[in-house]
Amino acid sequence: MTKVTRRGFAALGGAMLATPFLARLSHAAEQSRIRFSAVFSEQDIRAGMMKQFAEGIGPDFKYEGFYGGTLFKQGTELVALQRGNLEMSNIAPQDISNQIPAWSILTSGYLFRDPDHLRSFFTSDVGAEMKALAEGQLGIKILGPTFYGTRQVGLRGNRKIATPADMAGVKLRMPGGEAWQFLGRALGANPTPMAYAEVYTGLQTGAIDGQDNPLPNVDNMKFYEVMDQIVLTSHLVAFDLLTVSGRFWEKLTEEQRAAFQTAADGAIGWSTEQHVTREAEIAKSFAERGLDVYAPDLAAFRSHVQKAYLESDLAKEWPAGMIERIAAA
Repeated sequence: MTKVTRRGFAALGGAMLATPFLARLSHAAEQSRIRFSAVFSEQDIRAGMMKQFAEGIGPDFKYEGFYGGTLFKQGTELVALQRGNLEMSNIAPQDISNQIPAWSILTSGYLFRDPDHLRSFFTSDVGAEMKALAEGQLGIKILGPTFYGTRQVGLRGNRKIATPADMAGVKLRMPGGEAWQFLGRALGANPTPMAYAEVYTGLQTGAIDGQDNPLPNVDNMKFYEVMDQIVLTSHLVAFDLLTVSGRFWEKLTEEQRAAFQTAADGAIGWSTEQHVTREAEIAKSFAERGLDVYAPDLAAFRSHVQKAYLESDLAKEWPAGMIERIAAA
């Protein structure tokens, strides 16, 4: 029988105590790092969506969320994914259209009727075709569309807006990029590119006359404090795309990929419900705060915007029959 000395027993005990610690270190080393970058703030509903997603994918991954454009500026995230400098992001379809002109059809005004139509499109055969086009050419994986509200026009001053003609000369902040600027012009305004984080100050100082965003964004960023009216143009069912770098996706096992998709589906569904509920609540609260909240001549806006797109060079890149297929999805 081997005799255990006091010194040997102490060493054995130390080794036993160290084992769980070493195991934790080993597990931490094995975890795959996921850096997620987005322009929305940490108070945004979509930040809650990403928290749910991170919890759903399991302990194999270390999720790090960077919000408010602190890691990559708005519009630069797609290139970061392509270069392998970022694992995940919420990508605007407008950024995809910069590289794949056919995708500009999905950025056009008055295309999707509501969040249900958006969801049904992306789960349809035609939606799968558009996703495959982007994934194949850009080296990304699209997990699904993240609806974040219907975009409305918010303005300083008391200038009433009934038709697109009334928007003439209005300096309307739009995100950077031609797809966004075209939408601003289609609305009848003078689009002005400006970073999302600068919009509050821009409205406050008069550098811009207004901005277009879904109501939850207006509430979250407190734009209502420096605006006087909300014009319910409902010109765009707004969505981004929860996207994974192709380089990162290729390293995942089939089980991990399935976990990612399941977690994304659940988190996106929750976020969509939250945004739909919040939109109705916020419109009422803005009116109670003294903002003039009203609907313009929607038929005039819809006709003007759709005509502008169909007669533009953008439409020349759209796949034949795609408008009809999207409408039927």
